[in-house]
Amino acid sequence: MSGVTPENRLPVDDEEVVVDAQCLVAGRWRTSTGRAERIGPHARRLVSVAHVAEPALVDQALAYARQAQAVVERLSPAARADVLDRAADLVDRQRDDFARLLALELGKPVKDGRGEMVRVGDTLRVSAAEARRIGGEVLPTAGWQRGVGTTAMTYRAPVGVVVAITPFNAPANLLAHKLAASFAAGNTTIVKPPPQAPAVSARLVQVLLEAGMPVEAVQIVHGGADVGSRLCESSVVSAVSFTGSAAAGAAVARAAGPKRLVLELGGNAATIVCDDADIEAAAAMSAATGFSNSGQSCISVQRIYVHTSAFDRFTDALTAAVRGLTVGDPLDPATDVGSMVDDDAASRVEKWIKEAEAGGAIVTCGGSRDGATLAPTVVAEPDPGSDLVVEEAFGAVVAVLRYESFDEVIDICNKSRYGLQTGLFTQNIARVFDAWRRLEVGGLIVNGTSNFRLDHVPFGGVKDSGIGRESPRWMIDDYTVTKTLILRGMSIWGDESASGM
Repeated sequence: MSGVTPENRLPVDDEEVVVDAQCLVAGRWRTSTGRAERIGPHARRLVSVAHVAEPALVDQALAYARQAQAVVERLSPAARADVLDRAADLVDRQRDDFARLLALELGKPVKDGRGEMVRVGDTLRVSAAEARRIGGEVLPTAGWQRGVGTTAMTYRAPVGVVVAITPFNAPANLLAHKLAASFAAGNTTIVKPPPQAPAVSARLVQVLLEAGMPVEAVQIVHGGADVGSRLCESSVVSAVSFTGSAAAGAAVARAAGPKRLVLELGGNAATIVCDDADIEAAAAMSAATGFSNSGQSCISVQRIYVHTSAFDRFTDALTAAVRGLTVGDPLDPATDVGSMVDDDAASRVEKWIKEAEAGGAIVTCGGSRDGATLAPTVVAEPDPGSDLVVEEAFGAVVAVLRYESFDEVIDICNKSRYGLQTGLFTQNIARVFDAWRRLEVGGLIVNGTSNFRLDHVPFGGVKDSGIGRESPRWMIDDYTVTKTLILRGMSIWGDESASGM
């Protein structure tokens, strides 16, 4: 197997130099004639340049993946796990460097970037642990008459070639989930990073190579939807893991056809605050989790439904907490809210806020924009049919609405076309189980907002929020196939038939 050589080493640049994010194809970093420049949304300067893969280079990556798979699947699970554990240690040592690059490419505050990299380390270690658990089972064939005299066994085999298409909002951790689980399962992976974070993605792959991941296990091709479509439609590919919008996910599914799919497609997450909740604690948590990463998370707090008896008190407490957030330079450790991914994204959310206000809503704080930076905004009682409530905002805004009864709020939440996660603040255990049963979502967070995730716990949604579950253990199920062995005339069970038969 090939190791890390000068041919496949990503150039390391100091903090003021533009990062050259090349493609990694067939074991070497490659340049291309096409270039995509990334202007930092807060820095307002060129931060990175991605080498966009031409169709011929994408095809070369696919051809290489077909032969590389045979190399990767011969690695023992212990060897794969050791690589991932070493990579986690390297990530821990480079946490601040990654956080700075996330701040420059995406405007993500360094405190959020460090938090993401803590999660990357966790994800790699969990993937390593899951690699060690991959196995199979001996089946009880002799329990049925036709199975007497046979032994049957199964094991989980790699699917082959996996395509991982990652989003901009958590480019390092979601890449870690997809690539580490795929490698743990014994596959080779072709990564298409988000155009907004090519350098972060390439840097993380470089760390994995330095930890001993064979070059046969991973390739990177930069580009847009055309590159993703070319990858997904290839007959070489056995599984596709995609995180992004519902519309883009539908396009991925159409291009992929009958392949294994893991689609995490976002949402407009609701959080319910009941009349018995700790109102101040719920407001403080909603402020902290509603505006982390400028609200650019599929489970970010977007809709908060508060019982009418506590509505004014909660809205006042939330507004005060949001006003206390520090907005500014993402490189400043004191900054709570940096910029959104680009000016267009911030402008779209600003437009939705103004439309809600024109429809009778009250903006209790925020509402202004400076380039890609949207001031953290709280909108009280918008029209339930407004874009701010119905669509995925994916920005620095939270809508607060009132409800009368628990049955009513459950029905309201379920009307959404999305169903990813819901938060629920209550002390009533009966309400907890009732909500867990009736809410059309993939996860329920009790005494927390929708915006909470543990990387070793299954994560995913229903309806337009996608299919499949992200988390190493559950992703390995999608990245492997069950292979069965039946031994006739060789039984580990008793093989005598019942008397008289």
